Amino acid sequence: MDILGALKLAPSPPALAGAAPPPATPARSSVHFHLANAGAAALVAASLLVADPSLAFIGGGPYGKQVTRGQDLTGKDFSGQTLVKQDFKTSILRQANFKGANLLGASFFDADLTSADLSDSDLRGADFSLANLSKANLTNANLEGALVTGNTSFKGANITGADFTDVPLRDDQREYLCKIADGVNSSTGNATKETLFCS
Repeated sequence: MDILGALKLAPSPPALAGAAPPPATPARSSVHFHLANAGAAALVAASLLVADPSLAFIGGGPYGKQVTRGQDLTGKDFSGQTLVKQDFKTSILRQANFKGANLLGASFFDADLTSADLSDSDLRGADFSLANLSKANLTNANLEGALVTGNTSFKGANITGADFTDVPLRDDQREYLCKIADGVNSSTGNATKETLFCS
């Protein structure tokens, strides 16, 4: 005889006289059902972001409509956009196009802007601490009051017509930039060499 058959044949234990009947098992509430559905939806959403990182670019960031902090945004086109105080901290922005963009007070802290186009952009008060601006195009950009640290790299950058008014540069950075400085900023009328205090 198999086990299931033995179980089926086993008689129920007799009820004790005067004993209360066993409590009825309560039906599962619909709350459990909704929580299970919500959990499943969250797992699906998370799997989509992992499967396609570009989906993370859509949605709400703290300073704008796009999530731009800590993202790989290589080659993205931000030209002409208003991105005031946008957060690009630690993002990869190689060859990104910011031509003519309003980036007032934006943060590029520890961002990789290698070969990015920042020409004609408004970068006043932007944070470039620890940023890599190697080979970036800063032609005619207004960097007035931008924050730069000693580790910010401008190696190979094009700074023709860029305005560096009130940008705190280390002596070796200033010396390097003065060697390649040229032109006058069309918005401010300031000569690049003058804003760098080149001798």
